[in-house]
Amino acid sequence: MALLHVFNLTIELPASTGPDASPARSLVKGIGFDIDAGEILALVGESGSGKSLTALALLRLLPDALAITAGSVRLGDNELFSFSESEMNRVRGFRAAMIFQEPQSALNPVKTLEQQVGEVLTLHKKLRGQARRQAVLGLLEEVGIPDARQRLDWYPHQLSGGQKQRVMIAMALACEPDLLIADEPTTALDVTIQKQILELLNQLRRARGLAVLLITHDMGVVAEMADRVAVMRHGDILEYRPCQEFFAAPQHDYSQQLIHSLPKRQFRPHITEPQPLLEVDNLKVWFPQRQGILQRVAGYTKAVDGVSFSIHKGETLALVGESGSGKSTVGRAILALEAATEGRVSFDGQAISELDQKAFLPYRKRIQVIFQDPFSSMNPRMTIREILAEGMRSLGLAETSGQRKSRQEEKLSQLLVRVGLAAEHLDRYPHEFSGGQRQRIAIARAIAVEPELIICDEPTSALDVSIRGQVMELLLELQREMGLSYLFITHDLSIIPHLAHRVAVMKNGVLVEQGLCDQVMNQPQDPYTQALLAAAPVIQALG
Repeated sequence: MALLHVFNLTIELPASTGPDASPARSLVKGIGFDIDAGEILALVGESGSGKSLTALALLRLLPDALAITAGSVRLGDNELFSFSESEMNRVRGFRAAMIFQEPQSALNPVKTLEQQVGEVLTLHKKLRGQARRQAVLGLLEEVGIPDARQRLDWYPHQLSGGQKQRVMIAMALACEPDLLIADEPTTALDVTIQKQILELLNQLRRARGLAVLLITHDMGVVAEMADRVAVMRHGDILEYRPCQEFFAAPQHDYSQQLIHSLPKRQFRPHITEPQPLLEVDNLKVWFPQRQGILQRVAGYTKAVDGVSFSIHKGETLALVGESGSGKSTVGRAILALEAATEGRVSFDGQAISELDQKAFLPYRKRIQVIFQDPFSSMNPRMTIREILAEGMRSLGLAETSGQRKSRQEEKLSQLLVRVGLAAEHLDRYPHEFSGGQRQRIAIARAIAVEPELIICDEPTSALDVSIRGQVMELLLELQREMGLSYLFITHDLSIIPHLAHRVAVMKNGVLVEQGLCDQVMNQPQDPYTQALLAAAPVIQALG
């Protein structure tokens, strides 16, 4: 018998009354699945498909605005939907535990690691004092926290993202649960940290016989980790099969779309007659470390330490590395948003790193940027029309009167159509769009001033796999049409062959390797590059 049995689970947003009355809406539509002890079931789908709602419903953690209107969830011999709230409190964290996507928001910032992990041990196992401290120490060591004894008294802000996620896993495993629900546990992590977390989960599920519900939209992670796959869309499970069968021959059209939207490992042809556009020579960005009452400089954080590369007209250079490697600081220094400590940045033969703010202004038109999170880079009180026109106006490209104004209106409409949206979207606000649509608007804003170089800072990392594919295709299409050059900053190695002509690999502020994309990806020379490529999840073969 399955450890977890879910049958006909139905979740609704109830009908509302009053002037803005709306009918009831089904968010999860009678789904069912089983998970055996020691098995990993991957629940796959894009944002809004109902994956996280399903996970919350299993532990009866749905917000009050939503209602479970039908269904059964059995954990072992217990029907969880028949339990009282006090009985469910004895299940949560004890028999079933959950790892959330964002550990920073799930951990209490004013509690030490011992207090965070020990809380569940006190609640369910009545451990206190030295016994609790020793139990917490054992858990932190089990999940691979370095110098665990010294870090018992640390706070979450003193840990890296990967270490915070390990603490979340330690909390979830503290009472040796039978079921572990992992909701996008590696989405925000670098590829090497992701590999460590996934290997840890695999090791623990074998050692403890854990049943794991792994919620993800990363098909590479699914291929490496899952025993079975359930594909979810618009609240329905469309396909539910063993993992190998699923990847060999996906049955549903949507499953095929998910798999085929993965970037193809097909390298772009080399640029035969390169013409230099951007040249970065020995760029250094050091941040002073100040100490004492007088705040004297005691040393420097060398975020970027002697980086040199070039980008040619119509070329894409991928700048690759983990969080903290200095990639984004390089992009900000090129844009003069971060002061260079030393070195030279030249654009089309002009040393722009030596220009003051006023003299740099014409280059703001020629060099644009697309940020990782489009929502935080847009003013929520401005319409899309105002957002697009703002950059044009600030760079002196906006039309102001009569016939010229109607010409600008036509241009704004054409911009939205060009990035796959409609002209009627101009009068909407950013919150009315999905993440993928907001990223398209950010791209429209960047190309509105007809730049020659766009710095793309992780523009696809927060997007679902099919949306990511659409945005990448849009960037390639614009490059072909407009002759754009891209500095594409990323830690996602899977998209590089499809997108980049050349690759530069960055670690701890320095470039450890750079060259043509196929050479770096197929024959990496530096051990760090080799480790990055080895850590990236791969789908071995599709039928």
